[in-house]
Amino acid sequence: MTDQTKDRVLIFDTTLRDGEQSPGATMTHDEKLEIAELLDDMGVDIIEAGFPIASEGDFRAVSEIAERSKDAVICGLARAQLPDIDRCWEAVKHAGKPRIHTFIGTSPLHRAIPNLTMDEMADRIHETVTHARNLCDNVQWSPMDATRTEWDYLCRVVEIAIKAGATTINIPDTVGYTAPRESADLIKRLIETVPGAPDVVFATHCHNDLGMATANALAAVEGGARQIECTINGLGERAGNTALEEVVMAIKTRSDIMPFTTGIETKKIMHISRRVATVAGFPVQFNKAIVGKNAFAHESGIHQDGMLKNAETFEIMRPEDVGIAGTSLPLGKHSGRAALRAKLKELGVEVGDNQLKDIFVRFKELADRKKEVYDDDILALVSATADEETDSLQLVNMSVHCGTGGPATADLEMEIDGKEVSATSQGDGPVDATFKAIRMLHPNAARLQLYQVHAVTEGTDAQATVSVRLEEDGMIATGQSADTDTVVASAKAYINALNRLVVRREKTGKDVKEISYKDA
Repeated sequence: MTDQTKDRVLIFDTTLRDGEQSPGATMTHDEKLEIAELLDDMGVDIIEAGFPIASEGDFRAVSEIAERSKDAVICGLARAQLPDIDRCWEAVKHAGKPRIHTFIGTSPLHRAIPNLTMDEMADRIHETVTHARNLCDNVQWSPMDATRTEWDYLCRVVEIAIKAGATTINIPDTVGYTAPRESADLIKRLIETVPGAPDVVFATHCHNDLGMATANALAAVEGGARQIECTINGLGERAGNTALEEVVMAIKTRSDIMPFTTGIETKKIMHISRRVATVAGFPVQFNKAIVGKNAFAHESGIHQDGMLKNAETFEIMRPEDVGIAGTSLPLGKHSGRAALRAKLKELGVEVGDNQLKDIFVRFKELADRKKEVYDDDILALVSATADEETDSLQLVNMSVHCGTGGPATADLEMEIDGKEVSATSQGDGPVDATFKAIRMLHPNAARLQLYQVHAVTEGTDAQATVSVRLEEDGMIATGQSADTDTVVASAKAYINALNRLVVRREKTGKDVKEISYKDA
């Protein structure tokens, strides 16, 4: 590594691969393309676009992302098997900057899975990394569960991978087991011990099982790693991955003790955070660092007094630096289309004239029901209108009647493939009655895995955002919608999830993962 690159930390985003492995977080093909474009525009150095051999859907997504890529390296994941690597190369080869990422589990527990001896695994690593390097000049290799691998064996296999042609060595803390001091020491010792190590880039990939993913990643950088693997909002299996927004803003804010830089345009963080939360169906917790709703909120009287006198009293970052408006421009029922467009631009959302027209109609309807429309209300409207133009199932009208001693009744009108139909159903509460009416109009075997409601803003007139997750024949789809009426939001979210299942059914389930694999 040259002196010129010592302070530059590469950001490797795996939202589309490791993040999508979160149960229920499966994205549609178009959503993957959209997120990849946002990551590229934000300045992410490497985008791990998927696991090409996992399914035909994954292969197509990685291939199209590779063809559309602008500046980012486009990476695909492959197990230490020649067919995996060949399939990965077929998917990424049209990228301006392609990369093959191959991995194998090296800890005692993971070596037992393929039932390989240490020597047999070493031979497998040499063979597969060599094969990958013969296809692509940019090869990344990962010893899965590296932090629980014997030290001598880890050194041995890292040296083999480097000699076979790997240009990046990623050290995964696959199960979130390590601690910051160990993370820094492990990278430092590998660079100092393994022959050829100073000539390649060392990367860190941390999971958050003990809540230390961000700390471990930053410690690894201090130990010599120059690539951080992370995801938007920390999305990922189990407790998630290192959060991109956290490591980037930590480096930016504490440059006094971490003299490193990234290429991320931080003002675009909030927009992509909200978009990933919407398409994945995983709302961001209110007190989440950097991108949580309360990250820049101050309710305590002492805090408010301090903020009025000097924002630095209680804020170590400017909200504008992550794409949050520093001041609020109140919008209400008298606001015009120009004001709405200005607010959307301020929030980092670019929309076309037709989409603005649809959002404006909904904005006016909402403004008639609320005294003030907040930023989060507007972003919820944008999310709600994003996919409806192509939906085959749409809600037309509904009314719900509830009594104190009997069942609730839902009268529902829907448009299905251009035809209006209606149904009436009873249930144990308004939401149950509504969902039953929808199933009467669109029979399905989908099982409700998740039903979640949270308020977008404060007050009794607040919009409620409802998230729904459905599972049918192994296919998982999420839907989300917002409305001041929680039951209406519930119906729209349920229909939104059904629309996604319809699309996947039409593709004969090819977007469903067809093989079992673990996170590298």
